[in-house]
Amino acid sequence: MAKTDAEPKKKKTPEKPGEPTTVAEAKALEEEPYWRLTDDEILLRSPEPEDDYKTSDSWRVLRITSEFVTGFDSLAAITRGVSIFGSARTQLADQYYADARETARLLAEEGFEIITGGGPGIMEAANRGAIDAGKVSVGCNIELPFEQDPNPYQTKSLSFKYFFVRKTMFIKYSNAYVIFPGGFGTMDELFEALTLIQTRKIRNFPVVLFGSQYWRGLLAWLTSTMLNEKMISPADLALIHLTDSPKDAAAFILDTFEQSENGIKPATGSGTES
Repeated sequence: MAKTDAEPKKKKTPEKPGEPTTVAEAKALEEEPYWRLTDDEILLRSPEPEDDYKTSDSWRVLRITSEFVTGFDSLAAITRGVSIFGSARTQLADQYYADARETARLLAEEGFEIITGGGPGIMEAANRGAIDAGKVSVGCNIELPFEQDPNPYQTKSLSFKYFFVRKTMFIKYSNAYVIFPGGFGTMDELFEALTLIQTRKIRNFPVVLFGSQYWRGLLAWLTSTMLNEKMISPADLALIHLTDSPKDAAAFILDTFEQSENGIKPATGSGTES
């Protein structure tokens, strides 16, 4: 288990093979055979006449099945998971890093297992908070063209080739999502959860947006445009709980979880708390 009383020593990362350093090298990589691309890209590309049958999608299903089986087996004991998302670019000195770490610590102390994407930034902060509490800290890493190194604050580390398998693990083993400021990947996780809850494909669990300053533009657009044009209903917006406080985020999730266990209709978002 990683120590938390000092910063981990930074290892000198060697230049990763295949990472272009010049324009010529980048163009050469684009001309590489498709099998050098990511597994998701290979899966989602249209078949070509010269493809070998044994590299076709029907064979690839076995690898996908293997990833699902491995994920389900590894996470079978996670019954109170909370997934925390946010930017991999968030720095150690950033206030959001400290807030994510504290939020994860508070949740872990209440008996929740912390799940992240396993990388740096907000993911590292959340895994670190779980370690601070001496509790379960799960990282679900993804293999990328330019590899993402797992952070050192994990008691259970998994690696996935396929985004959709990994996303299934987040949804299946989570009782709540906490969404810190982030980019496209963070938005993807946010709106997938909201869509699945709205369409009742999954139960209504807490979706917490952390950082009112960061999210206010998005929420204003959802209200002034999407809601105003009747593309969503007021009840859909109520699925989101906005906060700037680790204590409030943890308390909201705990309260909702306990109500759900007691058969009470889950709580919905209640605006900004501080």
